[in-house]
Amino acid sequence: MFTLDQARHFIAVAEELHFGRAAERLEMTQPPLSRQIQKLERSVGVALLERDSRKVALTAAGHAFLAEARRLMVAADRAPAAARRIADGRSGELRIGFTATTGFSLLGTLLSEITRALPDVDLTLEEQVTGEQLRALERGDLDLGLARPPFDSVLFESWLLLSEHLLLAVPSDHPLTRLGRPLREADLGDVPLIMHHPTRARYFYDLVVRQLPVEHDNVVHTVSQILTMISLVAAGRGVAFVPESARVLGVQGVDYLRLAGLAPDAVELHAIWNRNAHNPALFRALHALRASAA
Repeated sequence: MFTLDQARHFIAVAEELHFGRAAERLEMTQPPLSRQIQKLERSVGVALLERDSRKVALTAAGHAFLAEARRLMVAADRAPAAARRIADGRSGELRIGFTATTGFSLLGTLLSEITRALPDVDLTLEEQVTGEQLRALERGDLDLGLARPPFDSVLFESWLLLSEHLLLAVPSDHPLTRLGRPLREADLGDVPLIMHHPTRARYFYDLVVRQLPVEHDNVVHTVSQILTMISLVAAGRGVAFVPESARVLGVQGVDYLRLAGLAPDAVELHAIWNRNAHNPALFRALHALRASAA
């Protein structure tokens, strides 16, 4: 196998087409340069140069080898810098998981901040529910999750990114829209309800049943995605408990009403990462997001 020095020496000779000038350029004498080229040709197995007492010329194989040798030297020169950039988090890949709700609320802003701070880091996105994100973070398949509690604080570190109100989405022509006040439990007694799935949308399901006496006989549909719930509300199928950020969906025919007695900012979104994570780009991204938030 030839060495990088041999490739560098060959490039000098191929460009100068003169051993004396090439040796001077490389700051060496001509005999060791000639020996290096001979070793290179033995390693490659073909003649790369035609030479006699009057001239030096490239063979057809030499022309091909010159193009590859130049690319090799560029890559070799870049490799240390690339390694340093990855080691300090300025390059590499950052794999981010996000929930569907995050996709239409906070995700775009977060990605813009990360890209501004780390333009050479490749971002890979995975839309997953919280449980899937936690399993992927534990396996090392994700670097950062944008997900809902609860999660194991022994395994994961977290940072609260957003808290918002839980609202009731209703059809725009629904009688509840004419009350002119926050809704009370009694107002929902016989209203058809589009409810969160108890396992695939566990966070929202637990949040609702913890704070409101849901009458399960009123549940007409059980779904896992907020967009699906809003679409069903717009179609007049019932009402649904949704995070305030669902407003940005802009679905026509839906109003969003306050609920009396609910804890403000009840809906939480966290940045979550494995405590054993080693990706430098993750920590640079978190630093950038915290600096932006501050």
